[in-house]
Amino acid sequence: MPFLSLLFLSRPAVAAFAAMGILWGSFAAALPDLKAMLGVDEAQMGLLMFMTPVAAVTAMLIAPAAGVAFGRVALPVATALMCVGFVLPGQAADLWMFPLAMMVAGFGTGMTDVLMNARVAAMEASRGVHLMNLCHAAYSFGYAGGSILTGVMRQAGWSPGWVLGSMAALAALFCLLTLEKDGRIDGLARPPKGSGPGLGLVPVIGGGMVFIAFLTENAAENWSALHIEQTLGGSPAHGALGPAMLALTMGVARLVGQGVAGRINPVALLTGGAAISAAGALCVAAAVSPLMAYAGFVIMGIGSSVIAPTAFSLVGARAAPEARARAVARATLLGYFGYFIGPPGFGFVAGTLGLRFAFVFAAAALILVPLLARLMARRS
Repeated sequence: MPFLSLLFLSRPAVAAFAAMGILWGSFAAALPDLKAMLGVDEAQMGLLMFMTPVAAVTAMLIAPAAGVAFGRVALPVATALMCVGFVLPGQAADLWMFPLAMMVAGFGTGMTDVLMNARVAAMEASRGVHLMNLCHAAYSFGYAGGSILTGVMRQAGWSPGWVLGSMAALAALFCLLTLEKDGRIDGLARPPKGSGPGLGLVPVIGGGMVFIAFLTENAAENWSALHIEQTLGGSPAHGALGPAMLALTMGVARLVGQGVAGRINPVALLTGGAAISAAGALCVAAAVSPLMAYAGFVIMGIGSSVIAPTAFSLVGARAAPEARARAVARATLLGYFGYFIGPPGFGFVAGTLGLRFAFVFAAAALILVPLLARLMARRS
């Protein structure tokens, strides 16, 4: 199917992925200014962000019920809530306010994550096309755009409040594109006990791979600006390029992956991706200049780009049709523990052992992906 046809077909989900990328890209690039605004170090900043996964997990647990309740507007409502949530961290100058602000942002993100991935899985199953790489590429490009624009604003002296507020308004425009005539996500409702198929281990194994992918990917995106500016002595513009380089590379690689999806053995794809990403993380850890760090982020992005989309597609393909949406929702819940635990967890590692060791830790975590991929293959 031509690329433009695929893009039109997946427009609502692509828009949600892009909006999320813009918001998190802006947050990652603004992190040095947020840290300075609050007057904390890396470890303390990690702890302040630790309330985000609490809200996100809560949202993910209730997302299937919310999807049923809101029907065709479930994804637009969740995306709008996420946009509102990201206005708040830039306004939270007091320490006690910042965790509360991040909880709102995390809640909106968690709700959106479950619903948009379930929507893509439903589209793939009903229309017989692979869309997961395309949608995740939209996240990466949105992340890169949000990061670059935030770097320009920071260089011009904009405050975190103005930066995050402006980027939330931009993401809200994408939120409008998530509306569709019939956006219902079938299969989210839990069947009566004993009347439907169980989820089994498929979403657990797939969620484990997504967990590792997002643990390393999101932590690298969130802490790359600090690594470049504080460890390597780069400027705010240099720092913003770190997460942008990673996200841009992943976006391009995912577009390439969209074209080859289904032609390469998924276990080989996941194994190769994890190995390449680990090599990139070690390059970032050993960097002596921003340029060397950028090279590491490019390598890391190429490898990481295939892990999460391939894992989500495997879950959707291996789950029972009537349980597909719930299986993807379960894998999303498990996987996005990594998305939210990664930044504060890496903050703790960075505050204790240094930012370089945090990227070594990322490389070590990626070793588990090939093992889980082989375990998933045995479930087929």
